[in-house]
Amino acid sequence: MILAGNLSSLATVRLYFTVSTWEPLRLPDFAGSMLRGAFGRALRRLACMTRQSDCKSCPLLSTCPYPMIFETPPKQDHHLQTFSQMPNPYIIEPPLGGSRRCEQGEEFTFSMVLIGDAVNQLPLIILAWEQAFTHGLGVERSQCQLMRVLSENDEIIYCSDNKIINYNQVSVLHDVSEHETGSITSLLLSFVTPLRMQMSGKRVGVKELDARLLLITLARRLQLLCDNHQPEIQLDFQEIKEVANQLECQCDMKWHDWTRYSSRQNQKMTLGGLVGKIHLSGDLDKIYPLLHIGQWIHLGKNATFGLGCYKLFNN
Repeated sequence: MILAGNLSSLATVRLYFTVSTWEPLRLPDFAGSMLRGAFGRALRRLACMTRQSDCKSCPLLSTCPYPMIFETPPKQDHHLQTFSQMPNPYIIEPPLGGSRRCEQGEEFTFSMVLIGDAVNQLPLIILAWEQAFTHGLGVERSQCQLMRVLSENDEIIYCSDNKIINYNQVSVLHDVSEHETGSITSLLLSFVTPLRMQMSGKRVGVKELDARLLLITLARRLQLLCDNHQPEIQLDFQEIKEVANQLECQCDMKWHDWTRYSSRQNQKMTLGGLVGKIHLSGDLDKIYPLLHIGQWIHLGKNATFGLGCYKLFNN
């Protein structure tokens, strides 16, 4: 059995944010990095009680919501490997469509996935976004206003008119492993944002990408999230490898480079990833729940600001 435990016990939600610009705003080609930086700074201003420059030496490290959400500390002696940091329980999915200029009063939208304990911090997270937009986005610090937040079921979670957070309206992702999925023999993964993966410290290109590497990378990410937020869920990596070895993987992918600005390093950085489609065929029933939840948790490196996002289609 590939999965022990119930995936629905790992709270996973996607929220849709609508933002109105008070001043002209230049959205970069990929705005995930910009949004993450603004969110992180606002969250730290709200949550930090000691104002220490480094969270690692803070006496409140184990109870403060900031590191839990934004800089999840590693677990000691982890069974998978040694980590400098665990996956963060949030993902920012930026607006797509490339670089564009938003005029005053224009709206833009993006989404955010919250996982596990981060779901319980929803009021703090929304307040952090409110303050992030008030402080301003981008190099020019263009001010904006958070207008509304919707759930995947289009329920209103937050509205700027009354600023009440309707926490009970949050809809949690259901576990597809609980339901009869039928016989699945063909799946298409269509990547919305670039996929960045590493193997033995080197970047993975089209030639190195196969079903086994794809599934193991996704399973490791899910397991690490579960270890922090729902440890009863355990994945059988050996069985995943055995299933993956029997699958046919056809990649219609190409390398795409893009540039982001790092506020921490105060410089532009060039990042690249694979874009396109991956077609898996074979006996896919056992791994379908893993691939399904991957549409929320993303795949590969830099997932927190939106990379590795894909849509799954049953052929």
